[in-house]
Amino acid sequence: MKPTQVQLDWLRRGLSQPGGKLPLFDTNGKQISEKTVKSCIDHGWAAPWFDNPIKPDWLICKLTDEGRRVATSVTDNKA
Repeated sequence: MKPTQVQLDWLRRGLSQPGGKLPLFDTNGKQISEKTVKSCIDHGWAAPWFDNPIKPDWLICKLTDEGRRVATSVTDNKA
């Protein structure tokens, strides 16, 4: 299964972060959709990393090895 463009963009942002940490917010400051996060976890591209004691409802994630592979090998879906 190929990621959507939104998923791919999110996964790629983790490539340059220590430990593959995935951002909580997009480049415009909007929180990443829970649907996007959970879908990437379900596909094995991201994994929960740790609990946020200040905001327990926020899911802090990192790239998995498969997520790195997808983020670096899949071409953009943009038309």
